[in-house]
Amino acid sequence: MSFWKKLFGAGGGDDSGVATGTNAPQEVYKGFTIRATLLPAGSEFQLAGTIEKEIDGALKRHDFVRADRFGSKEDAQTYTLAKGRQIVDEQGDRLFG
Repeated sequence: MSFWKKLFGAGGGDDSGVATGTNAPQEVYKGFTIRATLLPAGSEFQLAGTIEKEIDGALKRHDFVRADRFGSKEDAQTYTLAKGRQIVDEQGDRLFG
């Protein structure tokens, strides 16, 4: 299965452990909602997530994936949320431009 299919959940009914939607760990930071997405990479989990914000009545979304890999789901989630905060601090609303 391709990387993008695994990330966005396409490809049928395999339960690969990818947490999305309401199951995904999330936090609100400076008006942005940051969600961790568990992306299995062999026996590890790759850092991946989404950042969302409502701007002028429209929900904007930015997906991000980094090369970092972690041995546990909890570590991947923790570092994904931290990376999301860093992205918001660096780019703010320009993230959606």
